[in-house]
Amino acid sequence: MKFATALIAGLLMLANVSSSQAAMRIADDPGGKIGAYIDKYQGLRSSGETVVIDGFCASACTMVLGSVPRERICVTSQAVLGFHAAWDSGAGGRQVTNPGATQMLYSLYPSSIRRWIAARGGLKPQMIYLRGKELTSMFRPCYLSAEASSPRLASE
Repeated sequence: MKFATALIAGLLMLANVSSSQAAMRIADDPGGKIGAYIDKYQGLRSSGETVVIDGFCASACTMVLGSVPRERICVTSQAVLGFHAAWDSGAGGRQVTNPGATQMLYSLYPSSIRRWIAARGGLKPQMIYLRGKELTSMFRPCYLSAEASSPRLASE
């Protein structure tokens, strides 16, 4: 399991970054299977696109925070991040926490996110939410122009 965790983390961090003016907007993404998001975000990291979080991004969706460089992520006033422990389906479809996958997920997050999660008792089966001023203290705010593909960063 340690090898798989290291491999996944390595794959996320290895992609080269190219410049691009395009943006990917995230809104209403409840997450899903970690593997699918690893593939998605590896491509996003290498594309050079800016990521605009403009709504709900939870569970595996939050992996974007550790997959894409911080300077290419911005959040709108509508952004809400939801974090919880990774889980597998157990007997009868019951959710069973997967400690190895939870640790891998936690290790991918930037240190500011890890500190915020730790201050709330760590990743547990219950969702915890990051939004508003707390979120904009960690990621720069952005404002969507008429075209969602052309975000204006707060620093512009």
